[in-house]
Amino acid sequence: MAAFQSALMKVGWWLVGVVGLSVLASDLLGRQLGLGALGGGEEGGKVALTFDDGPSPQLPALLDLLSRHGVQATFFLTGERAEGDPQALRAMLAAGHQLESHGYTHRHALSFTLWGEARQLGWHPQSGREGRLYRPPWGGHSPFTRLLAQRAGVKVVLWNAESRDWLAQDGAALARELLPTLRGGANILLHDGPDEERSARTLELLEMLLPALKARGLEAVTLNDLNPRVIGWRAGWARFRDMWRGRPATA
Repeated sequence: MAAFQSALMKVGWWLVGVVGLSVLASDLLGRQLGLGALGGGEEGGKVALTFDDGPSPQLPALLDLLSRHGVQATFFLTGERAEGDPQALRAMLAAGHQLESHGYTHRHALSFTLWGEARQLGWHPQSGREGRLYRPPWGGHSPFTRLLAQRAGVKVVLWNAESRDWLAQDGAALARELLPTLRGGANILLHDGPDEERSARTLELLEMLLPALKARGLEAVTLNDLNPRVIGWRAGWARFRDMWRGRPATA
């Protein structure tokens, strides 16, 4: 009996180790290196503005700013918020913006059961459309994220430049820090809301960023117009290196 219990314990610890290693590997390969996901585009005269977490109550001010600058962007929306504000979706589409999925709810992939994550990836603001994209909240992956994305018919897309607009810093200062890291092909992570304070910071950042991009000959476009590339080992290593330096640069 003691031998049987000992064998069960060994099997249990082996299973715990396998699960732990698979979770670490999915984070390393899927989020930090980003291998196989879409990242930045070809170097050239275009950069993409991408906004996560919306639609927020502050969206009208953001759409007005983008319209004043003649810019179209990509919005990664959550299903819970989108279903509560269908007028926001109509407004974004009417302005020519690209709508993609940030999942039905803003939860990390590891917080779901397998079937729950399948439902998370199954939602999209334009279900049935070809070329659908999914950006996981925080870029988080479970061991099943890529497989479930393939099954759902969506491509996982990350980013290769961070605005850091979630930090409690001056928006103009964040723009000054971001600009030297940008070059053609940048896929810039920004946020729509979720509150007035962060929205005001993002708007301030954009008011400085957009004229500066234009002055450098860089056009802000949607992800479809940027045509992001699959992240391979070289770009993945650059992403990993810059992430641990504190600011992902364009790679």
